[in-house]
Amino acid sequence: MDQTVGYVESHDKKALLTRLRRIEGQVRGIHRMVDEETYCIDVLTQVSATTRALESVALKLLEEHLSHCVAHAVAAGGEEADAKVKEASAAIARLVRS
Repeated sequence: MDQTVGYVESHDKKALLTRLRRIEGQVRGIHRMVDEETYCIDVLTQVSATTRALESVALKLLEEHLSHCVAHAVAAGGEEADAKVKEASAAIARLVRS
């Protein structure tokens, strides 16, 4: 099996890391807002925006996983395909519950 299967493609990796750095900044901003006793609704607004940003990263990772790892495994067939589909289903369930 291709050794790169299961890892984020380099062009996607750069974009994801940029998004994650932005999210880190948002979390630091929330920390600062709490420390400075900013109005609760304003803090909650930032928490909501950060949550949406993290969900966006999660969906991108899931999309990549389905289109590469799961697709490769399904094409190969067998137990690995079943395992990858179950793994993806479990990840989707975790995202839906969060």
